[in-house]
Amino acid sequence: MEQEKQLVAAQRTFFYTGQTKSIEYRIRALQDLRQGIEKYQQRILDALRADLNKSETEAYGSEIRIVLGELDFALEHLEEWAAPKPVPTNSAIPDGTSLIYPEPYGVALIIAPWNYPFQLAFGPLIGAIAAGNCAIIKPSELTPAVSRLTYDLVHEIFPSEYLTVMEGEVETSTALLKEKFDYIFFTGSTGVGRIVMKAAAEHLTPVTLELGGKSPVIVHQDADLKLAAQRIVRGKFLNAGQTCVAPDYLLVHEDVHDKLLELIAAEIQDKFGDDVMKNADFPHIVNARNFDRLSVLLQDGKAMIGGRSERDQLLIEPTVLGEVGWKSPVMQEEIFGPILPVFRYTDLDPMLDEIVRRPKPLALYLFTQDEDLQNQVLNQVSFGGGCINDTLSHMTSHYLPFGGVGESGMGSYHGQQSFDVFSHHKSILKRSE
Repeated sequence: MEQEKQLVAAQRTFFYTGQTKSIEYRIRALQDLRQGIEKYQQRILDALRADLNKSETEAYGSEIRIVLGELDFALEHLEEWAAPKPVPTNSAIPDGTSLIYPEPYGVALIIAPWNYPFQLAFGPLIGAIAAGNCAIIKPSELTPAVSRLTYDLVHEIFPSEYLTVMEGEVETSTALLKEKFDYIFFTGSTGVGRIVMKAAAEHLTPVTLELGGKSPVIVHQDADLKLAAQRIVRGKFLNAGQTCVAPDYLLVHEDVHDKLLELIAAEIQDKFGDDVMKNADFPHIVNARNFDRLSVLLQDGKAMIGGRSERDQLLIEPTVLGEVGWKSPVMQEEIFGPILPVFRYTDLDPMLDEIVRRPKPLALYLFTQDEDLQNQVLNQVSFGGGCINDTLSHMTSHYLPFGGVGESGMGSYHGQQSFDVFSHHKSILKRSE
């Protein structure tokens, strides 16, 4: 605990020098970070293979490329984001001028998860740097190879009083949360999110919580079924389903149920091979504890596609479960694995009522050409964000804020929102003498 206290104090002292507020300093830091990522690229790929068995193609596309895109976008727009913004002034003050000044909070804590351990550590860090903060990253202990390279990369480039990484088990996170930070950015489970928020409340520290939840995918009878199957398979089984915005369960119209499942099975085979269990590039479950949890859920219903697993390899093949109910165990928690329960419907309204009664999901995906139905779902269901006739793609846009609502999170980031979330927007009214 003494180490954490000293580190936070050193960063606060450095922040008070004002160096990080310089736009030139921030730009140089982002440029240095980009060069460091390029230098470490192969090691990043190797670490993601070691921790999660991600192929180089998947690791680059879902982790490195997204971070580099965010970096380039921030470098392109930082001066514009950081400039004071003039806004209209109340007509009752005719000699007044109103401006909004973005300013950094100070010392930020970024707690990263294990499922996208590189992207979800460095993505928020870009926002913290761009906004002019100091920052401490706590990587996940469940992905030790990525944790170590995160430490090495950051410490090779930056002084620890500016940016640093603290590795360790849960005790390290607990000790960090006892310190007073100026902002906390957490990505992880809803349960741990509550712990983070409670700790932050002791110091009245503002937080962003990027959590999860049971995100539905709906396929209506007029959907392009081949397209839906392709995009559901991509969205659900990327990283073996260990994605916070992965489709968690499938609602499909009775008229197209059999055909859609037939197309999903064909798409799994096309994407992962005739036997996924022999595919050396299919990601593994992160550890035995999560594998055992998922193995129990595999027994909950009938495997209509897949269903096999291998504990020694921490491997579960893409599985679609039928014969499940809303009260089934698999529907009581976020699955976070390659298991997709499926429900049939003829009338969507009762299904939407079920979604609305549950905690607000992080994402929702709807496949239909019916604009009235699109509007009905968007107006009736509250969720963090999502796609119509696609999955996952909303989170790749620099122009769409990404985040949850209710139990799926609070606050959002990506693009300018990453700058804004790590900035206090100070309101100033100037009057002539």
